[in-house]
Amino acid sequence: MKSTNVILRQDVPNLGDAGDLVSVKAGFARNYLLPRGLAFEATEGNIRRLEEEKKRGEERAKRDFLEARRQSAALEAVSLTFNARAGEESKLFGSITTADIAEKLNAEAGLGFQVDRRQIELDEPIKSLGVFNVPVKLHADVRPEIKVWVIKEE
Repeated sequence: MKSTNVILRQDVPNLGDAGDLVSVKAGFARNYLLPRGLAFEATEGNIRRLEEEKKRGEERAKRDFLEARRQSAALEAVSLTFNARAGEESKLFGSITTADIAEKLNAEAGLGFQVDRRQIELDEPIKSLGVFNVPVKLHADVRPEIKVWVIKEE
């Protein structure tokens, strides 16, 4: 039973994650992993390339995190006001959605960067008058909150 080392290109259940160096039986590598593009041989050159890619990925992740922190500081100072028609008991006719918040945020806040509606973490649309703290996901570890005021339209 000969085994060979391969580097996984993508996650393989019960074997490992993308970028892992794993030892598998030679036949499994030759007949399954390599032909399907799930892995490539663990030669010195490929191992070196993998290490360089990991290093670049870590640098990119650090740069993205620092950029998200910078954007977070700008977002925490933001306060948006929505004028909405409301009925009895402060219930809105309609609702304020993530798309509405993103549109107003990008149009009025002058942040210098765009916020996508999918970054705004709102469990359900706002359906009443009041002040709401709405988290915005900029990065896995960076979630600033913006204040959203919903006031009655006169």
